[in-house]
Amino acid sequence: MGLGHLRYPTMGTTSASEAQPFYVNAPFGISMAVNGNLVNTEYLRKFLDEEAHRHVNSDSDSELLLNIFAHGLQKLGKTRANSDDIFTALGDVYSMCQGAFACTAMIAGFGILCFRDANGIRPLCLGSRPSATLPGATDYFMASESVALKQLGFGNIVDILPGQAVFFEKGGAAPKFRQIIERKTYTPDCFEYVYFARPDSCIDGISVYRSRQNMGEKLAKKIRDVLGEKGVAEIDAVIPVPETSNIAAAALASKLGKPYVTALIKNQYVHRTFILPNQSARQKSVRRKLSPIESEFRGKNLIIVDDSLVRGTTSRQIVQMAREAGALRVVFVSCSPECTHPHIYGIDLADPVDLVAHGRTRQEIAEYIGADEVIFEDLDGKNGLKAACIEAAEGTTEVQDFEVGVFCGKYVTGVPEGYFEHLSDIRSGKRGQKATLTNITAGGGDGSVVSSSGPTNGPPGGDEASAGRNVNGVKVPEHREDISLYNFASEMRPHEK
Repeated sequence: MGLGHLRYPTMGTTSASEAQPFYVNAPFGISMAVNGNLVNTEYLRKFLDEEAHRHVNSDSDSELLLNIFAHGLQKLGKTRANSDDIFTALGDVYSMCQGAFACTAMIAGFGILCFRDANGIRPLCLGSRPSATLPGATDYFMASESVALKQLGFGNIVDILPGQAVFFEKGGAAPKFRQIIERKTYTPDCFEYVYFARPDSCIDGISVYRSRQNMGEKLAKKIRDVLGEKGVAEIDAVIPVPETSNIAAAALASKLGKPYVTALIKNQYVHRTFILPNQSARQKSVRRKLSPIESEFRGKNLIIVDDSLVRGTTSRQIVQMAREAGALRVVFVSCSPECTHPHIYGIDLADPVDLVAHGRTRQEIAEYIGADEVIFEDLDGKNGLKAACIEAAEGTTEVQDFEVGVFCGKYVTGVPEGYFEHLSDIRSGKRGQKATLTNITAGGGDGSVVSSSGPTNGPPGGDEASAGRNVNGVKVPEHREDISLYNFASEMRPHEK
């Protein structure tokens, strides 16, 4: 048995206290790894302290979820647990934990457990193969993406369903599936298909590769509507921002009948720019990471394609590089709609005030990044992002909708009153001042957020932040030390665009 958790590498991290998996000794010895984010952590922390009497060591909501599960097992009062006890204890997790989570847990000497939130927001799948070590036995493997299973020779891949759990008893028979709670929705996070997942993965029956192809084809139709046939005729080439947008850009170019040109070359030795310690370093790193082939820009009208446009930092640098290389006209297009609201389920993008599309018109966004025109994918309709994903299903899929709150502000789960104000306070340095929030889960009490079990970023970024602007009356510093990857005060920015 084994359990692991993939973390983004960070620079300047001063604490490893929130590295996953987390472990509790009682009962039985339980380790857990979590992908996602809970939104009612203050209520959970208070419950664990005052009622369950369990000590929490970190600011991570993953440790809270683990302790809720451990408390559910411990209150059964058994010296040894069986699989039914495991499933019973999960009832507390589903009734008390509000948000998105895909989890794997290991009970020492007993078995492996995996389970997924009742809306299926974060991905989780299961595969099997003939055992590599025990003749006649079967190996099982769970992961966030199917490609991890396939590369290790696992087949029979199935997605864990919303509200469903699976337990694998060590040395036991077949895995035991149990629907712990009736599913509320089946709405995976659309950002997985846009950006986060690898293109060779299939999530909830939907091909990531094909969904990105569809995004490009549907975006081509939007471009024709905005530019008109005359505007499209003037375009000389389509250039992707490597590498997430490559697939969509190729499909878009084909649909428009334009050359697909890989004129932005990615430096393989420069990694993610969002982990760098300050805004100036991140901007310089964009230049080191991407280099234009000037001959493909000089004297041309171009469409530059990116998967999304979040803060506008990278986009503005890219447009400037295109201008410096001699581009006459730059149309910047996004394979996703405008990001206007925070992402609250484990991919924490930015404060609303730092989102380039927040409070700006399309023309204002174009002016901000220096482009002649900016065009976004629609969200709904037959040519929208949702349709692009649903039409990419391999065979049949039960998914008919997605978590898209980052694009429209309508979140799948309830959000406690004052939640977003609390996030802003945390990012702007008011960690000691807890906002009063109305908890919406059973049990009452305050609800707030401590930190995310998914990748998070800290104080507001963007070009304005480097100048030290004010947010909620607090001056935002240019740089704050990285406390932890999962801490909202960290400098990590999973999607600085």
